[in-house]
Parts: sequence; structure tokens; C-alpha cells
Amino acid sequence: MKWLKILYVQVLIGIVLGVLTGLFYPETGTTLKPLAEIFIKAIKMLIAPIIFCTVVSGIASMGDLKRVGRVGLKALIYFEVLTTLALVIGLLVANIAEPGAGMHSEATAKETAKITEFSAKAHDTSTVTFLMNIVPKTFVGAFTDESVLPALFLAILVAIAMCQMGERGQIVLELLHVVGEVFFKLVAMITKVAPIAAFGAMAFTVGSEGPGTLLKLAKVLGCVYVTCGLFVFVVLGLITRFFGFSLWKILVFIKDELLLVLGTSSSETALPQLMQKLEKHGCDKSVVGVVIPSGYSFNLDGTCIYLTLAALFVAQATNTPLTLWQQLGLLAVLLLTSKGAAGVTGAGFITLVATLSTIDTGIPVAGLAMLIGIDRFMSEARALTNLVGNTVATLIVAKWEKEFDAEKGAILLRGSK
Repeated sequence: MKWLKILYVQVLIGIVLGVLTGLFYPETGTTLKPLAEIFIKAIKMLIAPIIFCTVVSGIASMGDLKRVGRVGLKALIYFEVLTTLALVIGLLVANIAEPGAGMHSEATAKETAKITEFSAKAHDTSTVTFLMNIVPKTFVGAFTDESVLPALFLAILVAIAMCQMGERGQIVLELLHVVGEVFFKLVAMITKVAPIAAFGAMAFTVGSEGPGTLLKLAKVLGCVYVTCGLFVFVVLGLITRFFGFSLWKILVFIKDELLLVLGTSSSETALPQLMQKLEKHGCDKSVVGVVIPSGYSFNLDGTCIYLTLAALFVAQATNTPLTLWQQLGLLAVLLLTSKGAAGVTGAGFITLVATLSTIDTGIPVAGLAMLIGIDRFMSEARALTNLVGNTVATLIVAKWEKEFDAEKGAILLRGSK
């Protein structure tokens, strides 16, 4: 029974038990949400300090600020190309599959109230607000913000200052190495209860929404999952192949993190251990420190697929005709707004509300209420795709920068045993 001690097996068992509990004991299932929320909060409280320690020690030990800037620029170019492609793919699938055609659903009072709540949050997702929030109000504030960007911003400033200090900065650098190890140990401790969190999250989701909601909107839910799958296996598969990596080996490599994300519907829960894994298996620490945190804000491939697919689904379901130019206009706006809600809980849905509220396409914002019941299930598809996308991005940028150790990362390369 040694296999029962393996984390991903435990998480998988937790997911299955959670689904069964939600189906057969829905009232009990709806009370188990705190199990997942406590776990997610515990992981999130460690993300900012881990990013700070990793980025500062990575950049400061490297000492070459020009190289850091080059890594950041390459990462942003990659992010923009891939997220634009994801938005376009979502648009194409929605036009071909037409998941909302023939639907005439009306929002319930409960769903309408939720839309009002999301609309209030959407006011805080403008590009200007997003840029302003990158700079923390205080030094400590960088570690308490929901977004990872303030911690990343502060870490880069501190790293630059340490590089300018020369040998005196080495004292702080050695201290940060030790502090970073402490935080990673904490993550390892907390991750041991991940199966319980996965159980609670799935029991709550299935218990509160019920199988009826899934059947009602099965087509759009299926479109999101199939499109995300195609993006991962076709688009990312071709990219990894071109750079000499094996997508299948990468997926096996991050199987623990994938199941953790599947159980919690949050890609952030896997961020600390993903960073540690990539460092141990060939990627330079400074590349991991820059690409992973920024990728969680700018490289959300799964969220981008969802945004265009969901917007056109609502248009089809509410009989709102869209011209080609209106769809291209929606795409152009989403290129900006998809970056503006990073770090906000329910970012994908909030971004969609914000976008439809600000552009004149005729798509009723209230129509989004139809998606509320299945948003949790679509969130899992988004989070899984985002996780794979950021893992691939880190490997590609590391290889691009010649900062990938092929010997350490042999298990990720094509043709290796």
C-alpha cells in the first residue's frame, strides 16, 4: 500500500470522495467549503514571501541586471503572443461550435444578485488601477496584497539595490537563502493536507450546484474543456517540441501540482512547489523568479480562452448578433482587460463583466448569470491550463536564454530516458 503515501494519489482519492459526497449528501457537501478555503489561504500567505526571497536571491546572485531585463522582455513577448493566440482560439471555437445557440435561459433573482456583486468588483479592474496597484502602499503591504505583482516589484527593487552594494549585499543574500528554505518547508507541511482541501472543495461544488446545472450548460462547459485541451496538446505541444521538450514528460513532471489545482480550482496553490521543482530540474533561479510570478498575471492562457468563449456564448444565448468587426473589437479590448484583473478572486468572471460593461457590443451583462452555476467547473479548466502554460513558458524562456541545465532537466527533454 505504498502508493497510498503518494500525494497525487491522495489528492485524487480526495477529489473522488468529494464528488460522491456532493452527489449523495449535498447538504453535507455544502458545509465543507471551509476545508478548501483554509488550505488556499494558508498557501497564499506564503506566496509573496517566497516570491520575494526567490527573486531577490536569484537576481542578486546573478549580478547582471541587463540579463534580468532581457529575461523579463523575452517573457513578456512570449506571454503576449500566447495569450493573444488563446483569445483568438476561443473566438474561433465559439463561432464554430455555437454553444449558446437555441438557448433562452433567464437569470434567477439569486444569479442577478451575484452579477451585481461581480459588477461592483469589476470597477476595480481597469488597466490604470491595475498598474497603480503594482506599487504597494507600504513595504509590508507587498506581502499582504492578493496579487503577486507588488511582491515582485519590491523584490526587483531590493535585488537592484543589493547588486549595487557589492560584497556587503552578500550578507543579506545568504540570510534570504535560509529564510527561503524555511518558507518552502512550510509549504511542504501545508501541502500534506491538500487531499482534505480537495475533498472539501469538490464536495461543496457538486453539492451546491448539483448535476442539473452541469447538464443544462454541458455544451459550453465541454467547449471550454475541449478548447483548453487542444491549446495544451496542440499549441503548447508544438512549442515544446520545437524547443526540444516533451509535453507528456512535462505533464507527468507536474502531475502533483495539476491534481492539486484540479482539487482546489486555484493555480496559485501549486506556485511555490512548482518554482522549487523547476529550479531543481534545470531552470536558472533568476529565470524562475521572474517568469513564474509575472506569468501568473500576464500569461493566463486558460482565462483568455474562457473570456472569448464565454462572451460569445452569452451573445448566442441571448440572440445578440455580433459582426466580425464587433468580435475583433471585443478581442482587442480583452487583450488589455485580461491583464487587468490579475490577483482578484474570480478574475476570469470579473474581467468578463468589466469588459462587457465598458464596450458597446449589445451583449447584456445580465446574461452572464447563466454561467455562474458552472463557473467553478470552468475555473478548474482555466487554472489547469494556466499552470501548464506557465510551466512551459519558464522552460522556454530558460532555454531561450541558455539558462537551462540539460543534465538536471533531462527528464523533461524529448528523446531522454
